[in-house]
Amino acid sequence: QVQLVESGGGLVQPGGSLRLSCSASESISSISAMGWYRQAPGKQRELVAVLFSSDTTNYADSVKGRFTVSRDNAKNAVSLQMNNLKPEDTAVYYCNFVIFGRNFWGQGTQVTVSS
Repeated sequence: QVQLVESGGGLVQPGGSLRLSCSASESISSISAMGWYRQAPGKQRELVAVLFSSDTTNYADSVKGRFTVSRDNAKNAVSLQMNNLKPEDTAVYYCNFVIFGRNFWGQGTQVTVSS
C-alpha cells in the first residue's frame, strides 16, 4: 500500500508564503495525477491544484496566480508553493496521487494564515 507523507504546513501571516511537499513511500511506475486538496472547518474538501501526467495543470479559481504545483519525478514527490497567502486559505491540506485509477491520500497538514 502506497503511503504519502506530507510536510511544510504551519502558521504564517497574511501575505506570506509556505511550501508544502508530499512524497510517496515507494517508487511508483504510473501516476496519472498528483495534486492537493484542502478542507476548512465546516466545509467540504475541495481541489486546490492538480498536475496530470500530461503536464497539464488545474487550479481552483481562488488560488490562481498565487499557488504553483510542481513535481519531482525522481522522488515521486509533489510540491505546492503558496504565495500571498490569505486568511481564507486556512485549512488542512491533503496531497493526492491517482495511481491506476485509485486515489491515495496523505495524512493532511495544517496551514493557518493569521496575523
